[in-house]
Amino acid sequence: MKHTVVVNTDKEEAGISRHIYGHFSEHLGRCIYEGWWVGKDSPIPNTSGIRNDVLEALKKINIPVLRWPGGCFADEYHWKDGIGPWEDRKRMVNTHWGGVIENNHFGTHEFLMLCDLLGTEPYICGNVGSGSVQEMSEWVEYITFDGESPMANWRRENGRRAPWSLTYFGIGNESWGCGGNMRPEYYADLYRQYQTYVREYRENKLYKIAGGANVDDYRWTEVLMREAAPFMDGLSLHYYTIPGDFWEGKGSAVEFDQTEWDITMQKALYMDTLLHRHRAIMDTFDPEERVGLIVDEWGTWFDVEPGTNPGFLYQQNTIRDALVAGVTLNIFNHHARRVHMANIAQTINVLQAMVLTDKEKMIVTPTYHVFDMYQVHQDAALLPLVIKPETKEASSFPHVHGSASKQGDGTVHISLCNLNTGVAADITLDLRGMTSLKDISGTILTADQKNAHNTFDDPNCVHPKPFTNVKVTGTQAELQLPPMSVLVLRACHAPEFVEKK
Repeated sequence: MKHTVVVNTDKEEAGISRHIYGHFSEHLGRCIYEGWWVGKDSPIPNTSGIRNDVLEALKKINIPVLRWPGGCFADEYHWKDGIGPWEDRKRMVNTHWGGVIENNHFGTHEFLMLCDLLGTEPYICGNVGSGSVQEMSEWVEYITFDGESPMANWRRENGRRAPWSLTYFGIGNESWGCGGNMRPEYYADLYRQYQTYVREYRENKLYKIAGGANVDDYRWTEVLMREAAPFMDGLSLHYYTIPGDFWEGKGSAVEFDQTEWDITMQKALYMDTLLHRHRAIMDTFDPEERVGLIVDEWGTWFDVEPGTNPGFLYQQNTIRDALVAGVTLNIFNHHARRVHMANIAQTINVLQAMVLTDKEKMIVTPTYHVFDMYQVHQDAALLPLVIKPETKEASSFPHVHGSASKQGDGTVHISLCNLNTGVAADITLDLRGMTSLKDISGTILTADQKNAHNTFDDPNCVHPKPFTNVKVTGTQAELQLPPMSVLVLRACHAPEFVEKK
């Protein structure tokens, strides 16, 4: 099928926050332990307990922000249990995720060390569900205060003299569910109370995030915005792409048919509807768009891999997941005026992961490659993009989806996804506003089978390749987008036409 993709390269819209490309790591399954953390005495090469292969792989995709410690775990996590010598730390039961023993060896110091090693910003989620105002207040004091106080002195005793910088702080998680089964009116009042005592010390400015809605609970957003908007900087939203029924069976990550593929794509595209509707409510109470929409849990959620602990949420990752990631990131780009941050769930060994590990082995997933390819959009300017199919598509969802951005030097990047499993898309790319095109090329991720995925025996089954088969005429380009593919193109002005800053 033929499509014309029009990009207005001279009409910059909102800036695309790099934090849209954020990640999430919870004390869940093998995300923290065996994923990030192996301990200093592990035979697996590590830096102060954090495994080096994972660290190096994730540094390459330029993670801008990392959310921790949960998730549902956040509202049963008491941060003081994870401070001080490891042998003295309290052991607890992780009641949400598998009933396993949490030894608290990975705590505040270890998480902030990880963020330093990654070069990423920390996003900490505080405990409202089973914690106290004092506990949350003292955590922020421990991390950020540089003066004389019990918490700052305790931090120094534990080996960290200087305070850390901390911007993003969440006041509870999923307070409508695992975080306390609250009504929005009750949580709004609790949020106002708790955030009052989340203090700002010295020059450290906090971006306070309220726990927002589950999927299409628009009333939750309305109540929170009406009752607490002046006290928040961000409001969260959680949505997972699940082709089946959440309770009865979500569907297999690798064994699925065409119908399940189509349902998955439809549900991934539903993110756009959710953002439009939640944005409309937020616009009513915040027309200046001061409060950011924070989609701090999103991604695919399938049944766990056979033979694994059902509480660990370990699933494989196919080209289908890559398409979900590409489409969702395109949607976030389009909503950049309101969406300030998003955090895919989760970074390692859980749900739609970037990385899978098995003892000393590690592989990256198709979703990892999409994040690698899309990092060119971080902090770039959103460009208007319109996709026009030549004939009406006989499908319940569009087969070609995309977004575009422009960097400070004038370089334009176009991300295109072909959601069709069997038909290539012939693309005419019309780069309006460009006076001359020097070259256009890119990187493509695709596969021959719907369930193609990387394994420890075949770690490069799905991997990106250079894409150069583009015919340029003036400021237009002709190319073919294969089925089940994610493509990122780079278009540059001829040198004599580059605007001088």
